[in-house]
Amino acid sequence: MNESNVAQHRRQVGLATATFIVVANMVGTGVFTSLGFQVVGITSPFALLLLWLVGGVYALCGALAYGELAAAMPRSGGEYHFLSRIYHPAVGFVAGWVSVTVGFAAPVAAASMALGKYLSRVFPGLPATGVALTVAVAISLIHFGSARTRSRFQSLATSFKVLLIVGLVLCGLILAVPQPLSWMPHIRDLRVCASPAFAVSLVYVTYSYSGWNASVYLASEVKEPARTIPRSLLAGTLIVMALYLLLNFVFLYTTPMKVLAGQVEVGFLAGGTIFGPAGARIMGLLISIGLISSISSMTWAGPRVLWALADEIRMFRYFAPLNSHGVPHRALLLQLAIVVVLVLTSTFETVITYLGFTLAMSTFMAVVGVFVRRWRYPHVPRPFETWGYPVTPLVFLAITGWMLVYLLRFRPVESLAGLATIGLGLAVYFVGVRNAQTPAASEQQSRS
Repeated sequence: MNESNVAQHRRQVGLATATFIVVANMVGTGVFTSLGFQVVGITSPFALLLLWLVGGVYALCGALAYGELAAAMPRSGGEYHFLSRIYHPAVGFVAGWVSVTVGFAAPVAAASMALGKYLSRVFPGLPATGVALTVAVAISLIHFGSARTRSRFQSLATSFKVLLIVGLVLCGLILAVPQPLSWMPHIRDLRVCASPAFAVSLVYVTYSYSGWNASVYLASEVKEPARTIPRSLLAGTLIVMALYLLLNFVFLYTTPMKVLAGQVEVGFLAGGTIFGPAGARIMGLLISIGLISSISSMTWAGPRVLWALADEIRMFRYFAPLNSHGVPHRALLLQLAIVVVLVLTSTFETVITYLGFTLAMSTFMAVVGVFVRRWRYPHVPRPFETWGYPVTPLVFLAITGWMLVYLLRFRPVESLAGLATIGLGLAVYFVGVRNAQTPAASEQQSRS
């Protein structure tokens, strides 16, 4: 990082805000929608909760590995920074290429559109697209401001989301009539856990846990990053795991499986069961407000990847400047422009589907990097070491590898599109980037 950027890019994000960012990135619409599809093929309450426990273990193993990398290389950029230093700048560039184009903009657009749809159902007549655009622009404007403003907004929005889930859990346990279900494991549950239905459902559960690595993308803004980032990843992931298990337990506890089966709006259905006829509208309003923290956290993290690219590659230098609050404002404007296009064209569903393969490749390579870095630099200090090494990163790699194989086999079009994106990123690197790195990049390389 050049000296002018060091002066502007102050570290002001503490542990609480970093943890809130992780929680906000993870808790989106997935946990309120996916259970309906899971109960179609799985009717065992124990197996259904085990799905969410396995997904949480997967995310926790990834968070432990990323904690080691972030503590050793505490700089914004996420996988772009890690993979550039561990393997080769070309590998890191491809990861950054994916994140910059739609890796963050597409989820922001998706969450904004979901919020618009929820509110339009609660208040008929509201234009869903108009609401989505208004929310995306308003939250982006907030993120042009000071670190204190951003931190307070993120903390309040995420606190509301957590309180929403906790309140729903408590109300479900107190007000609802429990369903006649057996929660104890049986021998037949072992067969369910080895079934294709369990495997398919696990893919979508792990998607619901995505975002466990959120705080590494703004490492340059975090106080004492070698300590704070690993703690935020672990704390955030553990909080979300507990919330997901409790929330899915309440969904099953309060609402008949036959009612949930095949339905997307699980939160609406559970709200109606718990609160009565007006429950669906109440849940719609609360879920839409809860989505604000997800939009905010991704709006904060995404531009930092482009900023990291711009600080090291001349081709992207236009996006390197920071405003008086240390915000990469040009990168933020570009992300907002992409979000607006995606919201207006409604093409983000396909983009997100094919990105699932590409983003899984990035995280897979990053966790492999824990082994590679220890082998290449055995004597380099590690401020944080992955707990349970080598078992925990191997568990993550095994689950991710299985998902990649599954996607290649059953989603070949999207997977091939993801591979094409990787190929295009490599072409851009070798044609226009390889010999266009700034002195900052060379300095970073020598430090690694």
